[in-house]
Amino acid sequence: MANKTGGPKPPTKSEIMNNIAEATGLTKKEIAAVFEALTGEIEKNIATKGGPGQFTIPGLCKVVVKDRPALPKREVRNPGTGQMVWAKPRPASRQVKVRPLKGLKDMVV
Repeated sequence: MANKTGGPKPPTKSEIMNNIAEATGLTKKEIAAVFEALTGEIEKNIATKGGPGQFTIPGLCKVVVKDRPALPKREVRNPGTGQMVWAKPRPASRQVKVRPLKGLKDMVV
């Protein structure tokens, strides 16, 4: 992944694990277990239809699932030619949105 801005590269997964391990005094295996548990909690809350459809990481972000309804076949205008053409129908889907909370917004300012 090329960094087009020329600035510093984002940390890799192992660098993140090492930094958290140093800051907390836990081992890298324990940190990996925490991330796996967090992933499991997120999946439990947003992946199933019976779940609440959202998960909040306190002070950082809220992960929300939105159900998008199906769209039927419809007539749309081709912007290049101005001619009316038929657009393919779109099936229903689930979309994931991540919204920053105040704590994360304050980090950027």
